[in-house]
Amino acid sequence: MWKKLENLKKIDETGIVLIIRLDDEQEVIKVADAAIEGGIKVLEIPMAVPNALGVIKELSKKYKDEGIVIGAGTVCEAETARAAILAGASLLVSPQLNTEMIKMANSYQVITASGAYTPTEFFATMEAGADIIKLFPTDYVGPAYVKSIKAPLEQAPIMPSGGVTPENVKEWFEAGVACVAVGSFITKAAQKDGNYTKVTEAAKQFLQIVKECR
Repeated sequence: MWKKLENLKKIDETGIVLIIRLDDEQEVIKVADAAIEGGIKVLEIPMAVPNALGVIKELSKKYKDEGIVIGAGTVCEAETARAAILAGASLLVSPQLNTEMIKMANSYQVITASGAYTPTEFFATMEAGADIIKLFPTDYVGPAYVKSIKAPLEQAPIMPSGGVTPENVKEWFEAGVACVAVGSFITKAAQKDGNYTKVTEAAKQFLQIVKECR
């Protein structure tokens, strides 16, 4: 099976892309290790993370043979896309549509999750060849908005990013999302006491809830 298809299958199977948006490079790596131990298969390292490309390179090398998808987030143009791919990223996530970024990713057979908000943006993102449509921002919308979008665009593979919790994730999947991007419930579980086993347990908990509600 082609690597891209294998990686897309991991997103489909687990239903979760974990965004590790933290301010310390080493903490990002520790959280990633703990989350992977808890069953997370797909991670996004935003470019705002200190030495993001270095983190992506380290994690990609470490988990190369373990079927873990290491992605780069906030990839807004082709130059950053290529740098992330060369560092080892096999998933690129953007908050907005940039066709050159998608072209770059497709030329390397790397998954793209490209941001959209309106029906026009959703359609343009699919036309541009993105694999996943990142619903962003989600601060003012919820699962009902996804249902509205899916009515005329049933084929849209939507991933909400922001505001997805264990309490509401079932509603998102019932609305028709393909997967969800999650963050702080897992990534900040060890923030108070530095006990990263809490990150592992939070990952297991979230994955189990997603499994039960799909």
